[in-house]
Amino acid sequence: MNSYLITIINKQMDNEVQSFYGNRLRVRACGICVMDESILMVNHSGISDQDFWAPPGGGIQFGEHATACLKREFKEEVGLTVEIGKFLFACEFIQNPLHAIELFFEVQPTDHQIRLGSDPEPGSPWILSAVKFMPWPEIQNLPPSHCHGIFKLLDYPSKITALSGYFKV
Repeated sequence: MNSYLITIINKQMDNEVQSFYGNRLRVRACGICVMDESILMVNHSGISDQDFWAPPGGGIQFGEHATACLKREFKEEVGLTVEIGKFLFACEFIQNPLHAIELFFEVQPTDHQIRLGSDPEPGSPWILSAVKFMPWPEIQNLPPSHCHGIFKLLDYPSKITALSGYFKV
């Protein structure tokens, strides 16, 4: 594919993301699942023109508890049944026209067979392209734009489980 066509496709994806989620507040529940010095991460295609790795999670539906959302999202995205642990921290992302508040919880899987799931939201402009337990050094070596903004605030990724409070990312 030539670079002009790739630029057009990426611009179209950016526009789809903006039209799908732009100009409204989105509240998300996200889970930190750590095993053997690695964290469970999902790669999203279509958010930008590059890989974007983030912990599993998604939008809380009206009337849905954050913990119920998180259990649903883990089942949909990575095929895991999880138990929800303590609330860790909240992040706020504002980059016009996008605005999201994310609530992060510790999660423990009750099974250990991860599989790549899907993002079933109607009209979702991206797809999940990979899922894996990513070792801390691998996250640390990702370009900052290729992973969730919370990792930019840490001098070492494993410190994510010690975070508490509210962060702007």
